[in-house]
Amino acid sequence: MNEQSPLVRFLGGRTALFVLSLALLIGLIIMVYSHVSFIFDPVIGFIGTVALPVILSIVGYYLLSPLVNMLQRYKIQRGWGILIVFVVISGLITFLVVTILPFLRDQTEALIASFPSYARQLGMDIDMWARKSPFEAQYMEISKNMQTNAEQFLGSITQNFSDFAGHTLDSVTNVIATLTNFIVSLVTVPFILFYLLKDGHKLYNGFLHVLPPRMRGRTGAMLIEMDEQLRSYIQGQMLVSLCIGIMMYIGFLIIDLEYALLLAAIASVTSVVPYLGPVIAITPAIIIAIVTSPFMVLKLAIVWTVVQLLEGKFISPQIMGKSLQIHPVTIIFVLLTAAHLYGVIGVLIGLPAYALLKVFVQYMFGLFKARYNRFSEKPDGQYAVVEADDDLV
Repeated sequence: MNEQSPLVRFLGGRTALFVLSLALLIGLIIMVYSHVSFIFDPVIGFIGTVALPVILSIVGYYLLSPLVNMLQRYKIQRGWGILIVFVVISGLITFLVVTILPFLRDQTEALIASFPSYARQLGMDIDMWARKSPFEAQYMEISKNMQTNAEQFLGSITQNFSDFAGHTLDSVTNVIATLTNFIVSLVTVPFILFYLLKDGHKLYNGFLHVLPPRMRGRTGAMLIEMDEQLRSYIQGQMLVSLCIGIMMYIGFLIIDLEYALLLAAIASVTSVVPYLGPVIAITPAIIIAIVTSPFMVLKLAIVWTVVQLLEGKFISPQIMGKSLQIHPVTIIFVLLTAAHLYGVIGVLIGLPAYALLKVFVQYMFGLFKARYNRFSEKPDGQYAVVEADDDLV
């Protein structure tokens, strides 16, 4: 090996130069892409169009594939099994729409109609408490500033009403276009889901056959781990959400809280998002409990604590275990970042996307370590080549 120059040794050796050159190349690629990104607009548009139905179909695949596999074990052809599952699911949805949805709709309309009075009463209670508290002076100053800002805001609305009216037509057009795309996506989901359930198991072998033979072993293991991550997360999260909704509904009925079914449904849906979901779900229940009575707040706190303890100590460990193996702080950062970048969709797919990315990075890092483990360091600082492993990339 040629002797390294003092500058190269100062910079950390050829390995450091390689890393710096790679970082420079990546930065150059990003800079070039930022100037020619319009070339990829059709690709981005295509991905944006098919993303929603594909995501919904994947969720449906992981939820329904165990039922289809069970029917197949009973000697029912896979195609007929899928049709049977579709008919059963359609009947269940129809039953829910006919029986539960009207009652849930009535509770939603009643809560929307009475929520302003709840909020007004809550504001009055807070105002009365603040005026009698040691922070009365600070509260009065804040109230004065808020009143001034409110007046300025109302004045700006009046001045900018014409501009707002001019943009209304564009906003309505965008809403109609978004709604149309959403309906089309929902219509296409059953067709995509049918073929995923019927031929989804063939995708694994089909993808591996495209790769060189020596890459198939490690890549297959990575794909299997990704599949397990998605399967355990989607199936587990849905079961946990259902259990939380049932427990919350029972608890709300016990303490005789108004709008029990609606609040339990909100808790069940929002619990799909770890950590942040429960905070969102408890907010309307807290407002209703505060306005009802202080004792209701205490009963609500007891119900919420019991449900969270049961979910955290018994339900989630049994259903989901430690499948994702992601630290809670990392989960919070992932959710906040995904929400900032992609909104509600980002919150829903942030964690499974991070789990898949984590598996891929671990796979690539494993290849990197295996590649450089073919070399053993000698006392003189040289590297002797060990026989290469044919399975390494």
